[in-house]
Amino acid sequence: MAKKKNKTKITKGERMLYFYATVAFFLMLGLKIFCGASIGEMKMSIEEKRYNIEKQEKTNESLTMQVNELTSFENVQKVVKEMGLAYNNNNIIVIDK
Repeated sequence: MAKKKNKTKITKGERMLYFYATVAFFLMLGLKIFCGASIGEMKMSIEEKRYNIEKQEKTNESLTMQVNELTSFENVQKVVKEMGLAYNNNNIIVIDK
């Protein structure tokens, strides 16, 4: 008894369908890789900007402390004495914003 071979032929439509599915798969894979790289680059950029902001905030805080130190009452009194001026509390005007 001879066995019958059941050959299934792939039609032209099925072949095109498999081809386009494969192409779509590789395009999606490439798109995923590209988007992942873009997101990684964007995250690095964001972290760099956060670092620069923190650094600038520390610099601003340091400068604010220096300004407060230089405008302290004791320092003003010292400068007044060095310049040979007299300190008169009645001449001081405080301006509020």
